[in-house]
Amino acid sequence: MERNEQKINDTWDLSSLSKNTSEWERDLKKLEKSIKELKKLKGTMAASSDSFHNLLDTMQSVLMEAERLGSYCFLQYNADSTDAAVMSRAGLFEAVEAELSKALAFFDPELMAMDEEVLRTYLAEKRNKEFKVFIKKALRYKKHVLDEKGEYLLSLYSPLSGAFSDAFQDLDNADLEFGSIAGEILTHSTYAKFIRNADETIRKEAYEKLYTGYEKHQHVIARLYAGSVKNDIFLSRARGYKSCLEKALFPDRVPEKVYRNLISTIHEAFPLLYRFYSIKAKHLKKDKLNHYDVYMGLADDVKVSYSYDEAVEIIKNAVMPLGKEYSDILVKGLTSERWVDRYENKGKRSGAFSAGGYIGKPYILTNFESEVLDSVFTLIHEGGHSMHSWYSVRNNPFMSYSYTIFEAEVASTFNEQLLTAYLMENTSDQEIRKYLIGKNLDDMVATLFRQTMFAEYELIMHEDAEKGLPLTVDHLRKSYRKLLEQYFGPDVLFTEQSDLEGLRIPHFYRAFYTYKYATGLSASIALCNKVLNGGEKEREDYLSFLKSGGSSYPMDALKKAGVDMSTPEPTRMAVSRFKELLDMYEEISG
Repeated sequence: MERNEQKINDTWDLSSLSKNTSEWERDLKKLEKSIKELKKLKGTMAASSDSFHNLLDTMQSVLMEAERLGSYCFLQYNADSTDAAVMSRAGLFEAVEAELSKALAFFDPELMAMDEEVLRTYLAEKRNKEFKVFIKKALRYKKHVLDEKGEYLLSLYSPLSGAFSDAFQDLDNADLEFGSIAGEILTHSTYAKFIRNADETIRKEAYEKLYTGYEKHQHVIARLYAGSVKNDIFLSRARGYKSCLEKALFPDRVPEKVYRNLISTIHEAFPLLYRFYSIKAKHLKKDKLNHYDVYMGLADDVKVSYSYDEAVEIIKNAVMPLGKEYSDILVKGLTSERWVDRYENKGKRSGAFSAGGYIGKPYILTNFESEVLDSVFTLIHEGGHSMHSWYSVRNNPFMSYSYTIFEAEVASTFNEQLLTAYLMENTSDQEIRKYLIGKNLDDMVATLFRQTMFAEYELIMHEDAEKGLPLTVDHLRKSYRKLLEQYFGPDVLFTEQSDLEGLRIPHFYRAFYTYKYATGLSASIALCNKVLNGGEKEREDYLSFLKSGGSSYPMDALKKAGVDMSTPEPTRMAVSRFKELLDMYEEISG
């Protein structure tokens, strides 16, 4: 449907961000003036207690306003990217955001240059309490902050650093052509459907045509990815980090051993992963799987039909282990408070996301389909993110409310675990149970194993480049093929084109990001197990984690909730759950 054909209650209510576009445009002009006033505060940070507080207070107001106005145009754009006026507002905001980045170039160098005793005295004042966590975290970067001139130069370079990713996205989403299958154009969206088609000839044709498209542009894509890695190396060395990995993990204060432990622990679990593919081959009545077979579900689709309201009712019951307050707030958000933009329309972004800011509702974009059980899982997943934001906003000041991606993936996948447990407990239909077990296994492979493979590939490529090895298309493909063979094992067959998969993963342009999916799932399985098998303390420990926001570092917040991510144990617990599900699947399959 067209955007204007959507029912109002099926769309999100953006009035908590701005009443209308006219107000938004007026406020953007006010923000521009505020940024100019912020610039004038350069050099005042250490002058006196009053000037120190005034600078932080002004900066907080400007950043909060920028977040609010940015959220408004971001959400409008994702609801309908065909709207020229929306595109124009997004462009206007981007220019103002760039000015804000330049205006704040003085902040870090001035903070790092302050006398430590004077800074402690200023922070001890009651009026500066809300800035303590922010300042403490900022000071960790002291040895990585350049002088004012250096910071200004990097702020000028900042818009260019995303050029490799932008170029890949344009090539991938707009210029690449893959042909058609059975009269339907092959796109990324339709590929997801074709690769799960029951007809093997359709799967094979889709696979071959997709990778033929990438093969035609493999040298350009390899050059773009190599450029992205060089950009990572430049920024890590410019700021004095020993490696790209150290720079990527530094903001979350995650030790490198967590990243490397994840990889080694998953390697230990390869026999279980090979068993999974052997079981899948048996389910598909094949001796060995082709690479284009691996996305077929372990269980045949079950016929379900849940309206949006029925899905919300299921979610309401599934999250009850977290208490009535959590359930009631989430249900209101999903219904009467209109957090959610529910259904597909022309120009709307595919997939789903949660986007919560300090001001406004914790919004959710989804493309709900009543015939697809995955839609219920998607809704409760994004609801987990939004409730994380809801609690964080209400328990932290603006400058320290934002939680990390490392933590975010815990809150969302935790809710998926709750939904699986609820559905399993409340059905006697063996086909539905088999479907749920199979889906859970497929999801764990996609999140725990596959994202770890991506993380290992990124580490290898960055370390090779840091040693001076050129990331040619041949080197990229050979390295990726080696990992494919390691992770998929002896029951999966590959073609000459299979290693081209490494050239089409957009997450690789945001280095060392994918491991957080795997660690997040590991932590959520451990925490969910505690909540479901524990009592009020375990529930309150988890809710305290949601409330902590950005008040501490993710490893510390999770440890307080009951999971120590500095050890391999949470990942081993996730692997144990994977084995348990494999056993259940084989038992129910006979």
